[in-house]
Amino acid sequence: MERIRNAANVCIGRAVLFGWLAIVMIMFSLSFNPAIAFRAGAVMAMVMSSILLVKAFGASRKNPRSTEVWMYLDDQSRPRNDEARLVFRNTMREAYARFARSVFIVACVMFMLSIFFLGIGYEMALPVPQRVAVHG
Repeated sequence: MERIRNAANVCIGRAVLFGWLAIVMIMFSLSFNPAIAFRAGAVMAMVMSSILLVKAFGASRKNPRSTEVWMYLDDQSRPRNDEARLVFRNTMREAYARFARSVFIVACVMFMLSIFFLGIGYEMALPVPQRVAVHG
């Protein structure tokens, strides 16, 4: 069971890491206003957490052979009977739920940072471009 848990943590963790890479890049593009950047990051993290929760609920119905974790397991670690498949599905559900909880906590911290930056004077509005007068 420990091998299944380790493989699930690696596979799900890698997917979450790539999601965080995308979120951080979007936040970096909004870095001109930290309040907007952290709010956008928090919203996207909430979406990621929701997706992970949906995956956790769906893990109990998924065939173990159709998961990436199955490929990482050697023949001795793969579930063979119904009881072992149930353990596999429960382990996958726990791993998805653990990552969803962690992402949710980070999203809450980002919301608090957004509120902090609003409190010290950043506005949630995008900057208005200045018109340049052309004399001709």
